[in-house]
Parts: sequence; structure tokens; C-alpha cells
Amino acid sequence: MRIGILGCGQLARMMALAGWPMGLQFSFLADPGDTGDCVKGLGDLVQYPEGHASLSLQDLAERVYEAMLRPDVITVEKESVPVALLEALKAYCAVFPDPKAVRVCQNRGCEKEFIEGVGASMAPKIVVNTPSELAAAVQELALPVIVKTCEDGYDGLNQWKLNSEGDLEAFLSEHGEIAESVVEKRVDFSREISLILVRAADGRTAAYPPTQNWHEGGILRASFAPAEAIDDSLAAQIEDLKARVFAGFDYVGVLAIECFVVDGKLLVNELAPRVHNSGHWTQQGAHTSQFENHLRAICNLPLGSTQVPGYAGMVNLLGVEMDAQKVLRSNAFFHTYNKSVRPNRKVGHINLVHSDASALRAQLTEMLAEIYD
Repeated sequence: MRIGILGCGQLARMMALAGWPMGLQFSFLADPGDTGDCVKGLGDLVQYPEGHASLSLQDLAERVYEAMLRPDVITVEKESVPVALLEALKAYCAVFPDPKAVRVCQNRGCEKEFIEGVGASMAPKIVVNTPSELAAAVQELALPVIVKTCEDGYDGLNQWKLNSEGDLEAFLSEHGEIAESVVEKRVDFSREISLILVRAADGRTAAYPPTQNWHEGGILRASFAPAEAIDDSLAAQIEDLKARVFAGFDYVGVLAIECFVVDGKLLVNELAPRVHNSGHWTQQGAHTSQFENHLRAICNLPLGSTQVPGYAGMVNLLGVEMDAQKVLRSNAFFHTYNKSVRPNRKVGHINLVHSDASALRAQLTEMLAEIYD
């Protein structure tokens, strides 16, 4: 069975690494200019056909499908893919997740509308298109706020924190015009957690334990699972949120939900229609990784157990060069992405497992200090 993946970054790499033992084959559609270093040796790398911008959507879809060696299923490793192409590819094979779900998640305005529509809680927000609308939104919501462009935002990109009137004036002075953006009231959260869910084509679902996350500059730095101090009230909110989101669209594959916890209340921050950075710990920490379960779901295979026998943690390697000799321990596992090092670029991660939560927290703290201090 052949899987086509739109994208050829580290998430595509880890899906392929999970799929090879299952007998799956892979093709990867690269973005223009991407050399596909992450997936080298893991499948067939395909470039957009020459002159693709002038092709009709139907011709482009046919050429992409043929170039990817006629995959049985097509999936994505990121939200920022051409949804129209995904829709057109449905004429040739199954496409999961559904392009409508990808479209919802690639535009923050649509995403917030979806979250609101399923009755989930989130921070107060206003969508704006002009500087005057932005200024009015700030007045209505009251500082501090966060401004996020509706599209092309990832890992803190195209996000601005406005804490004072001076910040607002400077932002408006720097941005004569603004792209469609979401202005969100900045919430005083006690922690960030994510939910990694999976749904098969026949409706079967599974979920990993909630993950606690720590970010620096909008980029995930570390994760710990299962998240601790999940009381009955928060657990009930999590179950309710899962049901609401899955009821909101016909979804197949892994879906991640990033949340804030504010005074014991769960607020949705973002959705990701794909395998997720905060689920990397599942590679060693769960019976079945998120990558394998995504493949199982889109191939209509039985979902694997999401049981976690102990505790697991993950440290992202952001713009730092590490080698296995330095980071490996008896309970530490090194994953490199075959990428060149640039500031804040995700070039790999380290997974840790332990039977004791306190010991794992201490080891995570020690490793973060060793890498970044």
C-alpha cells in the first residue's frame, strides 16, 4: 500500500519511519525549493510539475497523483497545503483528513469560528482586517492582547504581543496595512496542555493522555505526559471537548488540540489536523506512536493502544547541534531530522521515559539546562 504525503519535513519523515515496518511505501510532494533532506531514503520525492501554476486544477491533480506513483491514500504533514488540490485529488484516491478540516485549521478565523460553533470555550477574540478595526478591537478587549495573522502563522511566526498603548502605536506605525488577523485577549493561564486524538474511517476513536507543554517564544520547548493534576472536573471537560470537536467534522487521522488551563477551565487555543510536535513522546512513551496510529487510521486498520505504561517527556532541539553520544541515556532516545542548523529551527528531539514522575521532571529540567543554558 502506498501513502502519499503532501510535505516532506520531519513529520513526514517520522510517519514514514513508523510505516516502513508495516510494509507501507511512501511518496512525498515537496514544496517548491524543498530538497527533501528529511525524507531522504524513505520514499519517492516528487516536485510540482513544471509550469504547474498555469495548469488547470484537474490537470495538476492528475499529474501529482501519477508522479506520486498512484498512492492509495493521501495525507498531509502540515496545514499550509493547497486545499483545492487536496479536493481535486479525491477524484483519484482517498484523502485524509478531509480537506474541509484542513481548511478550518489553516485559517485562524475559520478555526475560531469552528471552535465557537461546536460550543467549546476559548479566549475572547475579534477578527480584523484594517488598522482601525485592530485599534477598535484592542479597545473592546482591553490590553494585553495577542495579534495573530489568520494564515501563515506557525511556531510563533506572525504573532505579536501588545501589552501597552505604546506597543499598539508601534505596531500600527510599523504595519501600514494588516492582513486578516485574530486579536485575542491574552489569558493568564496556569499551564498549557494538548490532546492528541485519533479517529479511524469507521468512527473508532482513541486518545493519548493529556500532555503538558512549555513554550519559549511561541515554539514548543518541552512536553511531559501524562499531564499531572487532571482532576475530575478537568477530565470531564477534556472528554466533552473531544466529543464536540469530533462531532464538528468528518475527521480521519490524528488531530491535536492545544489548550490553556485558566482557573480550572479548559480553553481551546489551536487545532492541528495532523501529527503534532507535542505528541513526539509517544514514539517511546506509548504502546503505539501517534505516527503509527495516524497511518492505521487513514489505512482503515485497527487502531493501536494509546496506553502509557509510565511517564514520558520530550525536549525539542531548536537551532542546536547535538550528537547521540552526548544525549543518549538508558532511558533517553535521540531523533534527528537530517536538517541543517539555523536559529530556532527544529532539527531533532529527545524522548525520555521513566516509571517515576518526579525523577522524569528532574531529568527534563537537567537536560533543558544542559542544552540551552
